[in-house]
Amino acid sequence: MIRIRFSAVILCVTFAFSAQAGDMDAMTANCNGCHGDDGVSQWDDVPTIAGLPQFSQADALYLYRDGERPCVESDYRQGDTSRAATSMCDVVADMDDDTIEEIADHYSAMPFVAAEQDFDADLAAAGQAIHESECDRCHSDGGANPDDEASILAGQWMGYMRASFEQYASGERWQDDKMAEKLEQLSADDIEALVHYYGSQQ
Repeated sequence: MIRIRFSAVILCVTFAFSAQAGDMDAMTANCNGCHGDDGVSQWDDVPTIAGLPQFSQADALYLYRDGERPCVESDYRQGDTSRAATSMCDVVADMDDDTIEEIADHYSAMPFVAAEQDFDADLAAAGQAIHESECDRCHSDGGANPDDEASILAGQWMGYMRASFEQYASGERWQDDKMAEKLEQLSADDIEALVHYYGSQQ
């Protein structure tokens, strides 16, 4: 009788893990529909999420779920592209904390792949000087250090970064006081130079 009960417990646990794995596969497949295979985006307006710090990914998902970060509607870029357009707020609306943490764990474990994109070398050089003067304290190694927990800027898509800067400038997207103070000191030309600098790191 003990063996039967023990076997039943093992079977139930195995089934539970299998179900969880299946759920995670379905969720990441849905994420990949917009963010690309394994979270590596091929589209200028969609960020790569592979390799970004776990903390920053989870934090972003919590903010989307709580409606505290702008949600832009997007069509699916691959897989079943006939699906209706969606937004990050819609995607995470019903996710519990454990699911958010699991998704952040999953993509943070993937290798970050810098986007291959055109940039202006002169602007990139100007952006590097601005970064080293104003941004490197929080975004070290040229914005490439995942241990900063401030996401990865180096090699991210330039179109996405421009949109993010616009959201910060308009107040649509939350930022801490330190970053807000820095951004207030930067001109539109400074920001464009930073975008080219981060985009130049490939």
